Amino acid sequence: MASNVIVDIFKIPELRRRVLFTLLFLVIFRLGALIPIPGVNIGVIKAAHEAQRQSGEGFAFSEYLDFFSGGAFSNYSLLMLGIMPYISAQIIMQVLTLVFPLLKRMLEEDGGRRKFQRYVRIGTIVVAIVQGFASAASVLNIENGIVPGLNHVSFMMIAILSIVAGTMFLVWLGEQITQRGVGNGTSLLIFTGIVARIPGSLTQLVVEMRLGTLNPVLVLAAIGLFALIIFLVIFEQQGERKIPVNYAKRIVGRQMMQAQNSYIPFKINPSGVIPIIFASSILTFPLQILGPIATPGSFISKIVMALSFDGLWYNIIYALLIVFFAYFYTQVSLNPIEVSRQIREHGGNIPGVRSENLETYLQGILNRIILPGALFLAIIAILPSLVVQWFGLPMSVAQLLGGTSLLIIVGVDLDTMSQIEGHLKMHQHDGIVSRARVRTRSI
Repeated sequence: MASNVIVDIFKIPELRRRVLFTLLFLVIFRLGALIPIPGVNIGVIKAAHEAQRQSGEGFAFSEYLDFFSGGAFSNYSLLMLGIMPYISAQIIMQVLTLVFPLLKRMLEEDGGRRKFQRYVRIGTIVVAIVQGFASAASVLNIENGIVPGLNHVSFMMIAILSIVAGTMFLVWLGEQITQRGVGNGTSLLIFTGIVARIPGSLTQLVVEMRLGTLNPVLVLAAIGLFALIIFLVIFEQQGERKIPVNYAKRIVGRQMMQAQNSYIPFKINPSGVIPIIFASSILTFPLQILGPIATPGSFISKIVMALSFDGLWYNIIYALLIVFFAYFYTQVSLNPIEVSRQIREHGGNIPGVRSENLETYLQGILNRIILPGALFLAIIAILPSLVVQWFGLPMSVAQLLGGTSLLIIVGVDLDTMSQIEGHLKMHQHDGIVSRARVRTRSI
């Protein structure tokens, strides 16, 4: 049955082009992660990172940053910062729209979105320069970190320029995938980076089980737990609250539109994996700035270690940020005032709710469903990370099987499948979701 779906995808010329275009650009992304910055003595850098990782200080953070860049950070690749500077710039700009009404009015004007994206790109360049400077400076702290004969000033200029260019190239890749491929380009780049680490992490897991450093029973128990989490994530992602809306008869042009009944679907988690990605971006920012310049035993090193993947403060801050961004992004993307205005303009009404109370009613429903959804998201994000540490799994495996990676993988996969589903149904095919019998739950 799955093979029939794949055949249907490649039977539709437009969908086939979009899928192949997406796969091509994701392959380009993975190839770019292997190209090092000019002037870096990559063998010396990797040896220094491994020594610091074994000691438990300093460069252990590189494994965390590798999690989102698909290994590009440890390779000191042109794409070592991944797409995170772009996400950080997006967060900053969206917060500014709430602080400055002028920016919010700009978004409502013709061409406002284009101007907003231009400002986001400028912000991305600024963030990439700051993070690129810190990352390049860390190379200078390693003996023989740069190739012989290259002075420090020349290296810093070349490295920062290369890192910024690589980041902006990824921004362009993501935008092209969104426009001409399938799925959200930014999310797919992060998704690909995580999936690319699966073979290496599983190999490490098997090797450690053979060496006897890991108990196979505990490993199987951990894998079973993560399978359960995947099920819960899908269960939560499909849940929604349907708000009934009745539309009266109205004249559109010369035609009389009949009265009809519809509904507004409010998902339990309207923002999807966006809170996870935003929260991770906020936490990686100080790591990318402080981590490269941290020296063992220093105050900066202690801050970096406190924000490490398995640290208590990391998980507390991470959970709070997820809940915050769940509310924040929902207010930006699903504004009850805007929804109420559209209902009134189309002559609609919600049974039992007065027209002037629509905003209050919708806001109350959103508040009631977002809080449990956000708390569920936060618990799923941090609990597996703690469990895998209790089981003593390697850090790379802990990050791969942790809640963050599972939420991103499952969320992005569902979103991409939904878009492919739309294309298949538009061409009168059954689609993926209907074949898999995945139904949306009403609450």
